[in-house]
This record gives sequence, structure tokens and C-alpha cells, in this order.
Amino acid sequence: MSSDKIEILANAKINLTLDILGKREDGYHEVAMVMQEVSLHDTLYLERLDAGIELEIMGSELAPDKSNLCYRAAELIIEECGLTEGVRIKLQKRIPLAAGLAGGSADAAAVLKGMNQLYQLKLSEEKLCQLGARLGSDIPFCIMGGTMLSTGRGELLERLPDFPEVDIVLAKPKVGVSTAWAYNTYDAGYEGPHPDNKAMIQAIGQGDIAAASKLLCNVLERVTINEHAIIDQYKNKMLEAGALASMMSGSGPTVFGIAPNEAVADRMAAAIRHFDSEAAVFTAKTVGRNRG
Repeated sequence: MSSDKIEILANAKINLTLDILGKREDGYHEVAMVMQEVSLHDTLYLERLDAGIELEIMGSELAPDKSNLCYRAAELIIEECGLTEGVRIKLQKRIPLAAGLAGGSADAAAVLKGMNQLYQLKLSEEKLCQLGARLGSDIPFCIMGGTMLSTGRGELLERLPDFPEVDIVLAKPKVGVSTAWAYNTYDAGYEGPHPDNKAMIQAIGQGDIAAASKLLCNVLERVTINEHAIIDQYKNKMLEAGALASMMSGSGPTVFGIAPNEAVADRMAAAIRHFDSEAAVFTAKTVGRNRG
């Protein structure tokens, strides 16, 4: 008999690369990106219920209703597996909203994995990813974690060697960026660098942090910086404080910096806080699937 209650962490992600290869017939964009799990996380507490879904959210203004990805993930598992019982979910948010860090996707992935464990459903990781892809393109990555090459609309994943454990700083300015706006603005005409995913994968395979740092590239970064100059200012502050490299994650607006050590990470975080008292700033580490 499984436990009636479990606690599960939902880790955020960053993009080490993000390339857009074109628009698909289904309306999605064809992407190729190297994604990396990081230790900044939300915490979920799942408890068996006789029936129904109850959702409580702490630390966020998110509505705890059927529009929430956690609720939809629980609903999908109940329907797919024919469960007559339900689940109570308490979500403690830490990952900022609309930040390019896949916070909502990570929470949904945690619910899928957590209910699989809670009810001993014995669903394979592949099956969980198939279910997750029905809810959002980033959810399969959040289920699998580690370091991955993501293609298709983001749901096709290839396991890469773990990126070495490094200290990172994540900083989100108090601006909002619509993912749809970022992609549509990119479509209107992008002239800029594209990532070298092959070289990035080689650097990761060799555990070469310095080389990987030089290969960070996100085609949406310039698009978003043109609208929100503060992103570029965050990058410069991190670099001045000693970051090996700094880049925007996803469609933004969160900026991350790779630090050579924890002391420099602390200095980078302090520099951002001094520059912008409204910034949401976190220190974290890269997470490897095969570490720990």
C-alpha cells in the first residue's frame, strides 16, 4: 500500500540554447534547444482523497481552479487511469510566474509523477511524457529533467550527458513577456545569431563549462531586449560581477548567469539586487539526472 501523502519538488528549467527553425502547419514553431534543469523549485504536497480534486496555492496569486495546470494534470491522470479516488494538492510557489522558467509545466509534471507514485499506477516515464505533452510542450522535459536536446514543438527529447554542476543566478525583472508575443515578433523578421547546438552538445559531453558558456544563444533574447532593455542591463551587471556568461531563458524575461563558484554567484545576486530592488533574484545550481 502506498503512502496516503507525498511531497515532491518541481524544479525550474533554463535554456542553454533556443533556436526556432520555422512555423509548423499545426501553428506551433519548430524548435531546437538545449534545456537544463536547475535547483530552484516549487514544492507540492499530494494527499489521497475519496473523490475530487482540491488545489491550494501558497505564495502566488494563481487561481486554484480548473484553469491551473496542476488541476488539469490531476484531472488527466484520473480520467486516463479510471481512478475513482481523487487528490488534494498543496502547491508552494517559488518559481516566478511567466518567467521563461517553465514553473507551471514543472508543477504539472510533479503532479503527474506524484499521482503515479501516490496511487502506484506503474505508468512508465514515456507514458507520463505522452500525457504531459497533451497539456504543454515543456512538461515532458520537466518529467525527465537533467540536460536534454528538445526538438519538434519542444516535446521530442534526447538525453544528453549531465551538464556539470555549476552555481547560477536567476533574476526576473518586474516586467511581463508574452510567449506568443515573443514568437510572433521573431516571425516578423529576425536577423541575428543562431545557436550552434552541435558544438554545445559536444562541450557538455566534454564537461567543458567555459566552452559551453561561450555557446549560450537564444534567438528570442534580442527580440525581448528590444522591448525590455532591463534584460540587457541584468546581463551586464552579472558579467561585471564575474559571471562566465549570462543570457535570457526562454521567452524571458528571466536572466541567468553562470558563476565560476558560489562566492561569485552571491556577488552577482547582490549586484542585481543593488541595481533593481524589485528584481526576484535566486541562487541555484544545475541539476543532473544521474547525479546525487
